Amino acid sequence: MTKTLKGIAASDGVAVASAYLLVEPDLSFSKTSISDVDAELARYKKAIKESTEEVKKIRDTAKKSLGKDEAQVFEAHLMILSDPEFTGAIEKEIKDQKINSEAALDETSQKFIKIFEGMTDNTYMQQRAADVRDVSKRIMAHLLGKQLPNPASIDHEVIVVAHDLTPSDTAQLSKKYVKGFVTDVGGRTAHSAIMARSLEIPAVVGTESITKSVKNGQTLIVDGLNGDAVVDPSDSQVTDYKQKGSDFLKQKAERKKLKNEPSVTADGKKFTIAANIGTPNDMKGVHDNGAEAIGLYRTEFLYMDSSDFPTEDQQFEAYKKVIEGMNGKQVIIRTMDIGGDKHLDYWDLPKEMNPFLGVRAIRLSLKNQKIFRTQLRALLRASAYGNLGIMFPMIGTLKELREAKSILFDEKDKLVKKGVKVGKDLQIGMMIEVPAAAVLADQFAKEVDFFSIGTNDLIQYTMAADRGNDNVSYLYQPANPSILRLIKHTIDSAHKNGIWCGMCGEAAGDNTMFPILLSMGLDEYSMSATSVLRIRSLMKKFNTKDLKELANKACYVSETAEENKELVDNLMKKLNK
Repeated sequence: MTKTLKGIAASDGVAVASAYLLVEPDLSFSKTSISDVDAELARYKKAIKESTEEVKKIRDTAKKSLGKDEAQVFEAHLMILSDPEFTGAIEKEIKDQKINSEAALDETSQKFIKIFEGMTDNTYMQQRAADVRDVSKRIMAHLLGKQLPNPASIDHEVIVVAHDLTPSDTAQLSKKYVKGFVTDVGGRTAHSAIMARSLEIPAVVGTESITKSVKNGQTLIVDGLNGDAVVDPSDSQVTDYKQKGSDFLKQKAERKKLKNEPSVTADGKKFTIAANIGTPNDMKGVHDNGAEAIGLYRTEFLYMDSSDFPTEDQQFEAYKKVIEGMNGKQVIIRTMDIGGDKHLDYWDLPKEMNPFLGVRAIRLSLKNQKIFRTQLRALLRASAYGNLGIMFPMIGTLKELREAKSILFDEKDKLVKKGVKVGKDLQIGMMIEVPAAAVLADQFAKEVDFFSIGTNDLIQYTMAADRGNDNVSYLYQPANPSILRLIKHTIDSAHKNGIWCGMCGEAAGDNTMFPILLSMGLDEYSMSATSVLRIRSLMKKFNTKDLKELANKACYVSETAEENKELVDNLMKKLNK
């Protein structure tokens, strides 16, 4: 029976494919005694064999779609599956205690996990605990006759369905096979949504019940333009949505003609439209969409996609690849923004009541200077290969900014003394995402070369609303006058002090926000690469002289976000007459 679920349109496009549920099955079991030990051992060995074959298939698929390095984790899993110390210990439990395989597997794996986690002086061995946990889960699934989902194993066209998608889940999605995704929770600023826009696949998030409404293999439509997910659609609906998707692609193709055009307004004013990226693999999208710079390189994905802290050389190579790939155009690289909803399996961070208001981003870097200095050295070395700006996230006080700059300059001096080349035109900037920094933007502007406004967190902190909490998602209001006043003050403070101001939050690519930001004189607009041509096309419609009063009206006359949306809608109607 056809069912339409309403969610949030998180990434443009329309797709029709079979559903692939990325939902873990129930792996609970009961411990039982057995009488036929040989039969139980045979059942256990069959599960080991099936798990091994499955991991080999996943490894081979991952090598093709993700690369050799990303597939290394599966080599580690194969080693555990063939390790007689691990598999033999489980067999011994079955024989000696005459218990079922599930119980023997669980008891043995817990012992190994406890041993590895106890090796606090050896990070590498501590990480093996996670591998044992993953392998044990796979064997358990085979023993129970359940199927474990794995995004890296997808080898046919699907729409991924999940309660939520972690950044590591989304990083494993192959654009070749994953045609879109739908989730129960999330919003436009969720990292999964941002990744979807980078991958250029349609996404609908926050449907509340998609995982309970669709079965594996059922036909599913994802409409990332309107935020609809249609389960088990009729033939006519499939035809209509395919046409809608085709029309969208035609519009997209028309915008492609602007790929090599400058970003200018109708009256010839030049601005910069840049792209946000998460990894060097996103560079194709940057070039395909004609971005004029990279306004945000989120380096945390480099850490999140590794099984240990990336070395200085590994980071240097990643940064250098992106900088060289831009052929002299500016690249803004943000130092790691770990914490909040971004965690590392190999970094045991303290548990906090509210991690978004705790030790994250620059706070974490300043408390862990060895890790911070390693990243800064890699960035400084890479700066010799092009036009680099280093940006500090979540700065709240002048003391934090000055300490971060001091550490950067210290590492720079050390490198120069060793004869290591460092870029001459290196720019140092900070993100404006803490309201305290926005209020004191006039002071911060004297200390940096540029600002980049991170609206996702600026809105979250200003409105006191967790951006990952669906119950308060209505408070995510970029066009709220309170947010706009902070943004305007930040831009004005930058210009008064002779520095440029950009925006790398999702609002930079929002159709309602864009004309307001243009009226404020924002210099750089950084967004998902897939939004670049849409915004460039929109920019060409505006004459800056006609926008003179828009900023003041939006900030000081309008009382609500809704009024500002209406203000922009009326402006667009006049333009389209």
